[in-house]
Amino acid sequence: MDDAKIVQLYWDRDERAIPATASKYGNYCISIAKNILGNCEDAEECVNDTYLNTWNAIPPHRPKRLSAFLGKIVRNLSFNRYAHNTADKRGGGELPAVLEELAGCVSGSDDIGQIYEHKELAAAINDFLGTLPAEKRNIFVCRYWYTDSVNEIAARYGMTCGAVSMTLKRLRTKLHSYLVERGYEL
Repeated sequence: MDDAKIVQLYWDRDERAIPATASKYGNYCISIAKNILGNCEDAEECVNDTYLNTWNAIPPHRPKRLSAFLGKIVRNLSFNRYAHNTADKRGGGELPAVLEELAGCVSGSDDIGQIYEHKELAAAINDFLGTLPAEKRNIFVCRYWYTDSVNEIAARYGMTCGAVSMTLKRLRTKLHSYLVERGYEL
């Protein structure tokens, strides 16, 4: 079923919207949540919460890209669950590694989450991504948006893990320079 039909099911308050969403985007959502949380049970709970939040958000929202809409919801829910889990001295997943990698690139403070709340910085990062060739942009997004592991990215793009790590390191360096040139104190 295409996205427009699924969104229309939500607008019509038709309960078939949730199974249609799960069928088309379930693996996508699980992948995002599991990469952040490192735990299948928590990931499944976040995905189920994603369906509920989507049900509550459509209407009034009518997303143009359902995959991005779902991805943002599951990502935010997963980050919230991650914060809860680490407060209880539990955790796992790729998030600690991803945040550590980015901390030296974009953060001059201890709280990298606070920096990402600033719309101007997000816009600058998006502008930077627009300057990259498609493959490098995709590698960056896979790592720092979807929190894919280096191994997963290497397999997806037919690269070695070392090549992916070096590409990411160079991209972080370029991003840092790009942001400094635009007046961000990092």
